[in-house]
Parts: sequence; structure tokens; C-alpha cells
Amino acid sequence: MTDNSGALGGNAHRTGVERVVIAPLPTVYGAFHAVGYLDHDRGEEQVALVHGDLADIGAGDTLTRLHSECLTGDAFGSMHCECGDQLAAALRAIVAEGRGILVYLRGHEGRGIGLLAKLRAMQLQSEGMDTVEANLAQGLPVDARDYRVAADILHDLGVRSVRLMSNNPRKREALLRHGIRVAEQVPLLIPPCEENLSYLLTKRERMDHHLPHLDGVHLGGPPLNGGHLVDRDLLRIGKDGYH
Repeated sequence: MTDNSGALGGNAHRTGVERVVIAPLPTVYGAFHAVGYLDHDRGEEQVALVHGDLADIGAGDTLTRLHSECLTGDAFGSMHCECGDQLAAALRAIVAEGRGILVYLRGHEGRGIGLLAKLRAMQLQSEGMDTVEANLAQGLPVDARDYRVAADILHDLGVRSVRLMSNNPRKREALLRHGIRVAEQVPLLIPPCEENLSYLLTKRERMDHHLPHLDGVHLGGPPLNGGHLVDRDLLRIGKDGYH
């Protein structure tokens, strides 16, 4: 694990991540170990959910998801974003794979601007702004997330190479910058609904997210079928990856 106490020992300022606890975590998706960390640099508590043998979880190219905290999507089932569906799909994919890791990144609420600022951004979006404009209107960055702690956690778990479940090129770039090889970027595509289509199109067009299932879709187009553009089979696991 990354944990530097300095020459003077425990009285010196500690940096990096410290593994604090490992606890079994049975879930509706399957059995995981919750590995808890303290990020001494930011003072935040972090957790990695590991499915499979902890002793060799780093062998080969480990199926991995870096999931940014989203209270409204993950806990409340918000349809404004696809975060909750992505969390569930990633955990199902890891269990189907037989081994893998989901790093749940706290402090990433609203792409790093915090819960209250995110709620203000949602209010501004309801008034006509897109998700980029809503952050900038508050004098905040479009994306303030830092993935250094995720890389530190992966290093601590012995992971050196991943198959990264993400549509966001910045996550891949960040892991590479912090010494984690990305053998493959695996799409994690969620069928859009009327409530999140504008948000998803903005992520594709202004933030370079890879969302090929939105090709040919635009605001003001024909109504989505049953509220969704495509069948939920987009979430199934196929031989070419996680769709």
C-alpha cells in the first residue's frame, strides 16, 4: 500500500492511501470483499469492492470499474444521469467475469464539485443550461475529479493492468499517468431515457465520452420507445465486451 510516515514515524504527516480494513460484503449481485482505505492526502475514506480471490486479484488484466460517487443516482435512483444503472451493470459484469474490482470514489459527487453545487447545477439544467454550462455558471470546473487515489488503491491490491469499464477517456489517461496499464477500455453503455438524453448527449459532444449507442439520436427527435431508446439487452454481456 502507499503510505509514507516519514523518518520520524507516526508523528510525521502521513501521505497516500492506507488500507484500514477488509470485510466480507454479500450483495444482491454476488459476494464481495469491501476493502476500506483512508486517503491521508485528502482526508477521505474510500472503498474498493473486490470479487474473487484477494491474493491473486492482480493477476492478468483485471476487469475494473472506477465509479464516481453519485448520491442522487446510486442511492436515490435519479433518472437525470445513468450513474445508478452503471454501478449495477458494473457489479453484475464483475460477478459474471468471476473476478474484478469496483473502486467507489468518494469526493467525486457532481464530477468533484460537491453535492450542493451539483444540485444547483441540476436546477440550472432544468432552466435550460447543459451540464457543462451549469458548472461554469457557478464558477466551478467542468470536471474536478482526481483519479490518483484510485490508482494508489489498485497498486495496493497488486493490480498493474486493467480492462477498464468506462466510456470516459479521462479515466484511462489518468490510470496510465499513475502507472496502471489499460489493456482495454470496455464500454459500459446504458439505454438513455427522456430525462437523461440531454445530459448524455452533452457528455458525448462536449466531454468526449464514447457513447456510440447515441449515434443518430438528437434532442427533438422521435420519442424514445417506452421511455428508453433501446432494449435493456444493451446491458448484457457479449463476447465482444460489456454493452
